[in-house]
Amino acid sequence: MELNRFYADLHIHIGRTEEGQAVKISSSKDLTFYNIAHEASERKGMEMVGIVDCQSPAVQREMMHYLDKGEMEELAGGGIRYHRTTVILGCEIEVRDPGMGPAHLLAYLPTLDVMQDFTEWLSKHMKNVNLSSQRIYVPARVLQAEVVGRGGLLVPAHAFTPHKSVYGSGSTRMEHLLDLEHIAGVELGLSADTEMAGYISELDCFPILTNSDAHSLAKIGREYNVLQLAEPTFEELRKALSNREGRAVAANYGLNPRLGKYHRTYCSHCSSILDEEDTAVELCLYCGSQRIVRGVVDRIIAIGDRPKGQPCVPAHRPPYYYQVPLQYIPGLGPKKLNALLERFGTEMNLLHKASRAELAETAGAEIADYIVLARSGLLTLQSGGGGHYGKVTGK
Repeated sequence: MELNRFYADLHIHIGRTEEGQAVKISSSKDLTFYNIAHEASERKGMEMVGIVDCQSPAVQREMMHYLDKGEMEELAGGGIRYHRTTVILGCEIEVRDPGMGPAHLLAYLPTLDVMQDFTEWLSKHMKNVNLSSQRIYVPARVLQAEVVGRGGLLVPAHAFTPHKSVYGSGSTRMEHLLDLEHIAGVELGLSADTEMAGYISELDCFPILTNSDAHSLAKIGREYNVLQLAEPTFEELRKALSNREGRAVAANYGLNPRLGKYHRTYCSHCSSILDEEDTAVELCLYCGSQRIVRGVVDRIIAIGDRPKGQPCVPAHRPPYYYQVPLQYIPGLGPKKLNALLERFGTEMNLLHKASRAELAETAGAEIADYIVLARSGLLTLQSGGGGHYGKVTGK
């Protein structure tokens, strides 16, 4: 069977249902199930998206509505198809085992029927199954067994962020929390890249995922993967994460970690981002305060089992390309972006296929230069930290 490459962003939240019911309170109300599928297909150029609030009964009612209308269809290989995009049904769940901090896990399931059955089980172990990212009151391994037993895939979410992640707040090792044999992959999060993950040997055997964790339509695709598949379905995704039959994660596209909002340690007392030292810190370097939010790079240095400056990136791991999202490009407002999309069709087309000359014809030479330099990782960046995103500061 012929294999092709597909763009995939597997971590997108729903803000509200079309009836106005809250799902992810911190997300935009425009993030409905339908709007996400439509944006991914018609504007972003994402051929596979994972919507991670599909455990909500209100969201499931909307899925059934569009399936009944014939605007969407369930695929034999798993997933729901809308135009050029396959939606993978997922949910994000918070676990907190005794003696460990909170961590978010992503569970992906093949069909709506299976997800509805999972919702029934979840409702017995969490306070509000309608809302996103809720805490479940069972051990992490019990949750993992329920997901895997239903033919699902379990992926630790944003694995290094200081709040609610396996390494950032849960523990120093993933094996403390989960059965490593039944982890499908590991999501890095916006403040880490493949090389940084190479300081922790426990991660060597796992495929890496780079996803947006989008809380608005504009942020869909700010990080994404290129998957080599026969077709964009759940079962093909399973094969890609298992690296079977030629299926694979062929490339990761992610923010330069310096743009992530938790990359470096941040002092909440003097509002400084500690970007001068390449070592973990316990006190603010400027005011001496202990009120710091440990950055991802500093956390990895602290818990890594490989020496500083000697990360190991396994040979089987695909290339990691730094991607500067279009919203970070200075001077690229909605009007110019719409003009670019009108000409090139989708964001993936203008990011990957448009030449500098074509970009300049539509948006001007300066924006064309920014986009071309972003492809090469040559833009000057200011680090983010403490919940504040980094910035593009120059060419």
